[in-house]
Amino acid sequence: MSLFDNNKKNTGFTIISNKNNDVHGGYGQGMLDLAHVSSIIIDEDDAYIDVGAMHAKSVVEKGIRFSTDKSTVPNGKPYWIIWASIDSNENGPYYAGMTACYMEIDREARRGYKLLVDHVNRMDASMKRKILLSELGEQQKKALRTLLMEHNPALWENSSAELKEALHV
Repeated sequence: MSLFDNNKKNTGFTIISNKNNDVHGGYGQGMLDLAHVSSIIIDEDDAYIDVGAMHAKSVVEKGIRFSTDKSTVPNGKPYWIIWASIDSNENGPYYAGMTACYMEIDREARRGYKLLVDHVNRMDASMKRKILLSELGEQQKKALRTLLMEHNPALWENSSAELKEALHV
């Protein structure tokens, strides 16, 4: 299945419509299309695609009560959500934007730490074709690089030198 298959129905998620609504004064100007954004979870040295993270319902987030106070999760395990945006140019599709967001989860206590505003801003940055991966450690960079290369080698090959440098390739 390809994100760029024109025979498929567009499954973009419209958060705000760009249509003018005369009923209540034009509320909802603009549109956020998440059709070409995916979410990747990094758990230590394992990276995998989990589209549930798009709505804070990834496997690791389900059933967790999140707080913005890190001290409420003293036994939290670190996880990263990677927002990956795909675009197309003359060479074909490529990883255009990629950003990392940190969170900690204590599955046993069903508690977690994350800054939702950071996750939203980082998703937006990914959609704006920014590469923000400097916070990842070597282990996480290696796991992400391996996933990206194996998931779709053509996307990886077409991607920018900036992304490859950010993941030390």
